[in-house]
Amino acid sequence: MWYGIAALRPFEQYALFGVLFIAVMGLLYALFLRKQVISEDCGTPEMLKVWGAIREGANAYLKRQLKTILPLIGLLTVCLFLSVYIVPVSQDSMERFAGLSAEHVKLIAAFGRAGAFILGAVFSLLVGQLGMRIAVDANVRVAAASKRSFGDALRIAYRAGTVTGMLTDGLGLLGGTIIFIIFGIAAPDALLGFGFGGTLLALFMRVGGGIYTKAADVGADLVGKVEAGIPEDDPRNPAVVADLVGDNVGDCAGMAADIFESYEVTIVSGLILGIGLWRLTGHYEWIVYPLLVRGIGVLCSIIGTYAVKDSKRSAGNAMKAIFKGRARRLVASVCGYHDWYFASHYD
Repeated sequence: MWYGIAALRPFEQYALFGVLFIAVMGLLYALFLRKQVISEDCGTPEMLKVWGAIREGANAYLKRQLKTILPLIGLLTVCLFLSVYIVPVSQDSMERFAGLSAEHVKLIAAFGRAGAFILGAVFSLLVGQLGMRIAVDANVRVAAASKRSFGDALRIAYRAGTVTGMLTDGLGLLGGTIIFIIFGIAAPDALLGFGFGGTLLALFMRVGGGIYTKAADVGADLVGKVEAGIPEDDPRNPAVVADLVGDNVGDCAGMAADIFESYEVTIVSGLILGIGLWRLTGHYEWIVYPLLVRGIGVLCSIIGTYAVKDSKRSAGNAMKAIFKGRARRLVASVCGYHDWYFASHYD
């Protein structure tokens, strides 16, 4: 019978808390990159005027969307809390909290599932909201930097995107690891809520933002290019600002929340499969493995941020510079997995 992480070997325990540390480090690194991006030059007053209109529209949309979603989150939180009285808690939960009555175990699972749902929803919301805001703040700075050099524009743009990536990695790892540390083999009952919360917010932000951006895009094309004969993205067409607002709420906020949802549910499924493999094989490393691999990925991504830069070989080609950075990061990931494998099997 296994009551929690105390049954893990010392290496697995250290690895688990190491992943927790890496998750926090990823979030701090996102804050560090954001400060770097915000400190860059914003360009001319004309650029700031257009940027201000886009930022105002994007923020107004997200505020309105949040007001619409919050009541539904409250209702679903209650439903998930009561779901344990419809679908019985797993046998893993009964073993994890052996010694307590069935009603007490149900109550623990109910609070865990509802709390994890709120945690997943809040994390998905944070990734979408903060990811879009850093994208909006970075856009004008990238435009201003492009007047100086391609290398500066690439550096600002890539680091702004990395902020969203670090938020996704850090919050996803933080939530999954904390739930596992608290619930142990009973984690699947709570992870159900964690995955559902992230998926719900991603659905609203991705679909809602996508509808907005496509409607604005079509409107800008019809009014500007077809009816008035104005070229695409011409500042004389007011619908262009609406189109750019849509790009931010759909392609930035919606996509960021969607990526977090994908990242989060793979952690959830990895942990559930790990617990299942532990029951079959008796090896605890199957449980820690999904989290540890993600932790190694965060470290490699931090290193990879500085591997993406303009050089003579990239010659102003952004994708070429990014592909080179990915190749370097892949090498670092393989080396990190190699070290983990030998440490876990020959410790």
